[in-house]
Order: sequence, then structure tokens, then C-alpha cells
Amino acid sequence: MHYRNIPKTLLFLLLCCPSMGLTGCSTTAQGDTGSFSPADYVNPFIGASTSTSAAGVYHGLGKTFPGATTPYGMVQVSPNTITGGDNSPGYSYEHTTIEGFAFTQMSGVGWFGDLGNLLVMPTTGPLQKIAGREDGSIGGYRSHYDKATETARAGYYSALLTDYGIRAESSATPHCGILRFTFPEGEQSRIQIDLARRVGGTAERQYIEVVDKHTIAGWMKCTPATGGWGNGEGQADYTVYFYAQVDKPMENYGFWRADIPDDWVRKRDEVVSVPYLQRVAAAPVVTGIDRIEGRHIGFYTEFGTRQDEQVILRAGISFVDMEGARKNFEAEIAGKAFDQVAREARELWNRELARIRIDGGSDRQKTIFYTALYHTMIDPRIYTDADGRYPGADGRIHTTGGRFTKRTIFSGWDVFRSQMPLQTIINPQLVSDLVNSLVTMADESGRHYFERWEIVNAYSGCMLGNPALSVLADAYAKGIRSYDVEKAYRYAVNSSKRFGNDPLGYTPSELCISHTLEYAYADWCISRLAEQLGKREDAALYAAKGQAYRNIFDREKGWFRPRRADGAWEPWPENARTTEWYGCIESNPYQQGWFVPHDVEGMVELMGGREAVLRDLTEFFDKTPSDMLWNDYYNHANEPVHLVPFLFNRLGQPWQTQKWTRHICEKAYADKVEGIVGNEDAGQMSAWYVLAAAGLHPACPGDTRMEITSPVFDRIELRLDPAYAPGGTFTVVAHGNSPSNVYIQRAVLNGREHTASHLDFADIAAGGTLELYMGDTPNTRWGI
Repeated sequence: MHYRNIPKTLLFLLLCCPSMGLTGCSTTAQGDTGSFSPADYVNPFIGASTSTSAAGVYHGLGKTFPGATTPYGMVQVSPNTITGGDNSPGYSYEHTTIEGFAFTQMSGVGWFGDLGNLLVMPTTGPLQKIAGREDGSIGGYRSHYDKATETARAGYYSALLTDYGIRAESSATPHCGILRFTFPEGEQSRIQIDLARRVGGTAERQYIEVVDKHTIAGWMKCTPATGGWGNGEGQADYTVYFYAQVDKPMENYGFWRADIPDDWVRKRDEVVSVPYLQRVAAAPVVTGIDRIEGRHIGFYTEFGTRQDEQVILRAGISFVDMEGARKNFEAEIAGKAFDQVAREARELWNRELARIRIDGGSDRQKTIFYTALYHTMIDPRIYTDADGRYPGADGRIHTTGGRFTKRTIFSGWDVFRSQMPLQTIINPQLVSDLVNSLVTMADESGRHYFERWEIVNAYSGCMLGNPALSVLADAYAKGIRSYDVEKAYRYAVNSSKRFGNDPLGYTPSELCISHTLEYAYADWCISRLAEQLGKREDAALYAAKGQAYRNIFDREKGWFRPRRADGAWEPWPENARTTEWYGCIESNPYQQGWFVPHDVEGMVELMGGREAVLRDLTEFFDKTPSDMLWNDYYNHANEPVHLVPFLFNRLGQPWQTQKWTRHICEKAYADKVEGIVGNEDAGQMSAWYVLAAAGLHPACPGDTRMEITSPVFDRIELRLDPAYAPGGTFTVVAHGNSPSNVYIQRAVLNGREHTASHLDFADIAAGGTLELYMGDTPNTRWGI
């Protein structure tokens, strides 16, 4: 979840209401009217913190960004408060200064992060070439900002930069961003751009040219050699091209270029070190030319301003080339007023968020819900230019030919669990796009297997397992098949051969439990796909491989235990089941050990039978702290346990699933900055909430079984895509629902009694209504 690669040793034009406090400012929709606007409930400040002290653990909290973006947009124009450290969004609410507004940003991830490119900052007074430090120990162009004026809503952000008296506002289109700066009166006002800036390091090389009195264009090449994803270990290698216009004529402009020695390391820590900052601060200013290239360059345009004069910068970006950036600019933002862009961004959000309509619940719960849904609509983001071109994994330019939208940022280890299953219901085309994107990447790269954590074509090797196989199997099982199925199947098999439990039937490593269980599930996913494709021998083979989890279960200890290559067990430490990193990644055996979603019956048999497992599961939840922050038991802050509450359905105690999912929705999510107990992880944490709050959740992606649980809201209407599902909508109605009436007494599906605690995906796709009758005590006879 937090994107540590396996260690080497383990391999949001309103003033904020003061009463809103740390939640920032978001307007609230009033009543249930025909003009209902779900975007009114979005509070982008939810999760926007990297604070480790608030989290109580080094992973931090949500790590979301509050800036302006559009659904799945390539561009995110967001304030950045920090460079360096494990601060992937480039922003953390508790910081008191802003160093600029970047046009790309990651959402909710750890492992130091990447992007944060094209950093634009309005300033006044003498030119400064470095941002300086948050603590003021090194001065620079960063500015304090007035938290009481900081405003964020879907498609819009604003703050008053108090050191300069400048109000900064941002909005976005899918491929472009816009900044509006309201300046004080002055002879030395300025917009400056740090082209080298990157969240987890720096751009290796940059170029900029002045095209005319209003236009600049250029690029920033980012490679692993200068940090980024995993401080370079994630192999992110990309170039961001831009085409920008400033509506104030650029008559007094210039550049700076720092002389960075060949032998200097230029990664996450080094680029914020004193020697590096001193070197950039001393960079000479160059004027009288119209283009420049270098290792650390910047640009400024300086002008006089009247009191409250507004200056606008518009920019299009592309990962293809400068021509692509220009075409994106001309297609989406050229000549548009700021308010028009912000209005259109809001309209895009309303359209997408309307895929789910809720009634009932408090305003607080609606804000949590729609902000969660908003967060599930950041990634996987658009990687294709407006003309259909995209950069391939072979370094060449390709075109989708209108067949799909190329997408990037597949946080596989996280999102296969809830995020992508959610999209199979409300946005199956997105799932099709993702599968096509993964297939073309495997094809173009020549690797012919799927990457588990993709970012801008990089095979980053982050986390473990084969999560793309889950997404593929789940998509196919649910009728999403608009990709080269045979090629996808072949690459799935290749993935298992390269990363799997062969030849020992388990994976002997210091992360043996996590490796073995995740690979076993992925192999089962291949078996499901093979069966549906008529590949009977493969189906049997991979079904057998799906049983590999049995090979690391120590019956003497009664739990999963890491094994060595020679078959011997690793030493069993005291409190082994709750020892983090003992055979597991970012978890302990107690948490990871429940991950046998494809064979719950077999898992239960190994663990001593139904009654023993129920006792153990009950203790697992009973020992979980009420704040649900990082802990040794049900650790909702991290993904391995996300399926566990639904195991009670499988074990004949569905009232426990109902109890605990409602508890998690109440305790692990809130309308405040600290409102996500763990990293957002590119939509996974929020998708879990959206599904659970709707009363539905997949039991095992790749299987079409959907678990029924206790909805947070009285009515949840899911809008279906007619290209993939024959029904228009599927609605869950919870009669008598309340904070105390969390238990399902009976269920009716399309007018008929429904006695099971689950339904099939086909029931949802067919459309209809699931009615749940709620009460304050468990009905121990329903759903068993």
C-alpha cells in the first residue's frame, strides 16, 4: 500500500467557513432536488496529509492532493509545499508555505513519489531561484499562505500567498491547466517556472523556448538517474512536454541555469541539500536569448501590475512531444476564461460522480462518500493526447486508433481488490482501457508479461504478486472483453512463469507468505480465465497452482509460516502472527494469512474448521483499536485485510460482516484532513468505502460473487453502462436504515425474497432493485 519496494534486506471563489476547521472549504448541496450536484459534496482536503505523527507510523496518512483536476485527467494543478522526503502528493496540509503550483501530481501513494512537474510560482520583488526551505532556514521564493482563504472543490483551488499579497487560483481540463494570479500594485511582479522540479528528485535535463510575446514551450526529461519513483528504483523514465501562454506580454523575461557538476548525485535527498540549493541559488540570470537547455534551468517573466490586476497562465502538457502539448492546448483551453474552465471542470465532475446517486445519511456521510468516489476517479489517468497518440513502452510514438484510451498509473497490488471491481460496475470502459493499456505495454516493451505497478510505461517492480491477472480475469468474467483476449491470456501465463510459485510450489523468500499467497490467487485467476476460454488443461493446471497456499501452512503452529528453499521452516519468533514483516510485506502473518479469497473453504479446513476460524476472526476484530490507525489486527490502513470483513458472510455469520463494515465506514473515514487512515493508494481505500457503503463488495475478483452487507445510505442507485450491461440502473434500498439499525433482517431482489448474503454480478448488470430491511439486532437466520 505504501509502496516500499521490497527492501534490500527484505526486498480543494469562497472564503472558508472557520467552523470547517481542518476540513477546509467545500460547499454543501442542500436537499434532494432535480439540480442535485454531487460535486458540491467533494472536499479535496480529505486525506491531504503526509504527516507521520498524525498517522502514528512512518507510512503517513492519505497523501492525496487538494489541487484542481478533472476525472482521470492527465493534468493536476495543485499547490506544492515540499520537495523531497516521502511526500508523493507534494503537499501536506500542516505545512505553512507553498513553493509553487505543479501541473502533474500522484494521488495517495508512498515510495517517495514522482511527477510534480512544471512548477509555476507568482512572486514580487527581487528574483529568487530556489524555493528555499519550509522552516525558513534557507530563503527562497516559497510563500506563506493564509489557511483561512485556502479553498478547494472539485476542479478548483485557491489560496492567498501572504508573503506577496497574491491570490492564486487553479483549474484544469483533461490535458491542460490554468492559473489565475491576482497581484498587488507593483513594478516588479513576476511569474517564474522551475523546470527542474520533480517530487522525488529532479528532472535530469530541461529545455524552454520563448515562441512569441505570450507563448513558451519546452520539456522536462525525468529519468531514474535523478530520482523519482522509488528514488529511481521504480525506473520511471518520461518526458513532460508543455505549451503555455501568459496573457500579459512577456517583454522582460529571462532564464537561469545552474552549473551542476557531472559527478553530483541528483536524487530525492541530494536536490534539497544545502550544497545543491546553494549551487542553484548562485545560478546566473541569462537574458537576451529566447531559448535555453540545461540540467537545472528556470524561467521568469517580469512586469508591472495594478492593484488586483489578474494575470493568467494556461498550459497544455503531453508525454508525447511539444506538438502534442500544443494540440492539447488548442483543443481544450486556448482562449478560454478562467471561470469557464473551472465551470467546465465542475460539470465534468458532476457527470462522472452521477454514476452513483445516494439518498439518506448525513451531510457528513455524503461528503465522505462523494469525496471517496472523487478519489476513485483520479487514476488510472489519461496518457493519450487529444489526437490519440501516446508514448509506447518501446520508446516510440503509437496511436490508439480510437480503440481505447491509453492510461497510466496502475497501482496493482492495491487497486485489484476494490477500485477496479468498482469500475466494472460503474465504468467498465475504464477497465477495458486499463487492460488494453497493460497489454500494449507488455507487447511494445517486448517483455510479454504484465507489470504489477505501472507508471508512465515503467516496469517498476513495486510490491508483489500478479495483480494484473486479477483485473484481467475479473474483466473477462464480467463481460469486458474489448481487447486482444488471446494475447492477454498469453501474457498472463508468462507473468505467472516469471513471477510465481514454481518450481517448489511456494516462494522461498523473506516475504514468503505474501509472495506465495498472492501468486496462488493470481494462478487461480488464470485458471478461471482458461476455463472460460475452453483451455481445459490449463484450467486444471492453474487451479492446482492456486492451491499453493497449502504448502506454507504449518499445521503444528496452526498458521502460515515462511519456508526456505530446502523445505525447512523459518524460525518461529515470539508473537509470530503479529510480527510485522515476518514473511509478509507491510503486514504480519495474522493479516496476510486470510488472503485465500479463491478457496475460503480450503483455508478454513487448514485453520481448524469453521468454529475455530470464527473465534479467531472475532478476536482479530475485537482487538482492533477504535481509531483504526495502523495496528497489528484489522489494519484497514493497509490493503491485505480489505477482504477480511466479508469472510463472515462465507462462514455463515453475515451479521458480523454487516456490523464490521458499518463500523469501518464510520471509524476509518471522516470529513477532515486525517479522514483516510492510510495511504489512499490511487483509489483503493476510497473504493472500499464506496462499495461497502453501497452494501456490496466483491468476495474474490475474478469470481462474479458480490457480498451483501449493511449500506450506510437509505438508497444507492448505480448507473450502468448500456454497452456492457442490459440494465439501466441497479438500486439498493435500505428500509429503516439508521446508525443503530445496521443489521439486515430480510432481503428482496426484484420483488422476490432473497435469502443469500450474496448475489451475482449478473444480477447487478441485469438492473433492478435489492431491498434490505434493517433492524438493530442481528437476524441470525438470514443469509446463512
